[in-house]
Amino acid sequence: MTDVDATDFAVVVYREDDRWEAEVLPVALTEDLAGLVHALRQQPSLGGTIGLVSVGDDFFVATRLLGDEVMVFLSDVTASVDWALAGQVLDYLDIPIPEDEELDQVLPVGDMSIFSDLGLDEMELGAISGDLELYPDEMLLSIATRLGFAPAFERALDAIG
Repeated sequence: MTDVDATDFAVVVYREDDRWEAEVLPVALTEDLAGLVHALRQQPSLGGTIGLVSVGDDFFVATRLLGDEVMVFLSDVTASVDWALAGQVLDYLDIPIPEDEELDQVLPVGDMSIFSDLGLDEMELGAISGDLELYPDEMLLSIATRLGFAPAFERALDAIG
């Protein structure tokens, strides 16, 4: 029997003592946006807290808390048809779930400038999330590399097994 959740993960990333740290969150948060935001609020950080969720081979969600502001990015709007977390993101963003005729291309939605102040602009984030050659975990690693927390992110993923 295979573990269907093997590719699902949630990671919190934050700055502590001027360096990036990352920790694995419970896999249940890959299906619960409100729970994810709540978990991120539990981790104080001067530069905000980042939540990165990879779901299967299908999509990723990036969430960032800066003070009271909650920024959310979904790599593929079409995932909202099949996945609870993606649907919750669209609901949070007040975007309707696409109809069947609108499902012909992968499009990101949400706060495209979520990481702009950290050096990853909207165009680059769009290019990473639109690269159909990459799996969601690879897209997140690319973002982590670009933002400078790849070693911490990889350590957290290694802890998953």
